Amino acid sequence: MTQANEFLSDPRRGAGATCGRRRGLVAGIRCLAVAAGLGFAAPVFGAEAGPLPWSAQPLTLANCVDVALRQNSGVLRGRSDLEAAYGVVIQTRAIAMPKIQATGDYRATDAVEKLPIPIITATGDQTWSANIQVVQTIYQGGRISSALRAAKLTKEQAILQFQTVLTDTVLDVTVAFYDVLLAKQLIVVQEASVKLLGQELEDQKRRLDAGTAPSFNVLRAEVELANARPRLIRARNDYRVAKNNLANLLGYRIPREMLEDVPLELAGRLEAEPWEIDLPTGISQALGKRPELAALRKAESLRREDIVAASGGAKPTVQLFGGYGARTSQIYSDLTRDVHGWAAGAQVSWDIFDGFLTRGKVDQARALLDRSRVDLDDTARRVELEVRTAYSNFIEARELLESQKKNQEQADEALRQANARSEAGTGTQLDVLGAQTALTEARTTQIQALHDYAVARARLERAIGRNVVEPPVSP
Repeated sequence: MTQANEFLSDPRRGAGATCGRRRGLVAGIRCLAVAAGLGFAAPVFGAEAGPLPWSAQPLTLANCVDVALRQNSGVLRGRSDLEAAYGVVIQTRAIAMPKIQATGDYRATDAVEKLPIPIITATGDQTWSANIQVVQTIYQGGRISSALRAAKLTKEQAILQFQTVLTDTVLDVTVAFYDVLLAKQLIVVQEASVKLLGQELEDQKRRLDAGTAPSFNVLRAEVELANARPRLIRARNDYRVAKNNLANLLGYRIPREMLEDVPLELAGRLEAEPWEIDLPTGISQALGKRPELAALRKAESLRREDIVAASGGAKPTVQLFGGYGARTSQIYSDLTRDVHGWAAGAQVSWDIFDGFLTRGKVDQARALLDRSRVDLDDTARRVELEVRTAYSNFIEARELLESQKKNQEQADEALRQANARSEAGTGTQLDVLGAQTALTEARTTQIQALHDYAVARARLERAIGRNVVEPPVSP
């Protein structure tokens, strides 16, 4: 647990490529999830959503995941659901535990019968009794052993469902983190475009003053510059929105008096780490590792136990009991004269005919078992479709990124040559503006391709269950 916290809180871990930290990041998540399953969840997941530490240093992807696992609302709800499921486990196990019962009563009445035999004293008009006994059910038509198995399955299912919440949260935070990096880089690209067009406008104005360029060139440069400014405005707005979205996923409260631009800074950059996987292997991993499927398999087993429990209603129940009791004497009217002692025995109850109640419960349990099988089969097909879709998107992002490797360098060279030809008088302003536009588009496409590759890989890893935490083992 200490190693996980050290990894997730160390900002130097995020100074390099965000993609290269995946393996260590998952290890940290696993430690946190295991701690949650072992009952140490309070220091990790118990923190309420707090104010954003505006003066803190830039956050890495690992820092963001650490914060989200502590105070993301979805994680907190998942932890509450896990604790509620543990309460259900305790209730389910109760059928196999002994019961300690204490009873007592006091009664006063004026309907006292007088006996005609003088030597026998009639019972008094006040009586009392008190008993305490231990009752242990030793047979209930198979429901006891079934309840113990159901309790174990319920606990394992709850852990798997919480595991799904953790994994989905990590994916959401990862995508939001990359969205912020993308938006920030697009601002740089659009600012560079506006700067280039501004320089072109100034150059054309100087040429107009020198009499070497017509006023049309100045007008065209002004139009191109005006067309570029809205893209910069939209890029800045996208950056603000992306930071607000990430802050919300991290569970931070943004002060109401704060302006629209949240001062949230991130450490890291968009980079593409090579990764190879074939589709059949990915589908096989997904069907074996996805916690959603594992949870549905537990649900199917639980429905089988429901059939056993329902069938037990047609079988006898055998209980053993033992205890100590005291009561008023039935001979003497004095309340202080009591009869007390130990008692032990066995009791059997059997509903020979219950109006088809048991049959109805069994039919219901069997129908729910059939439904759980349908749910499992349907979810497995949807998981396979998700893997295929994520794999296709990953291939597209990888091919797009590959196609853009030399594009920006060529666009830079094209702009340099267009400017040189324009200075030499062999080129036109249209060539320069076209080269500037092409350079901006190349830079935008490359940044977008890096973002799409990182997001597509994160989604594919989630789809195949590669970064899913292992179910924690609790005592």
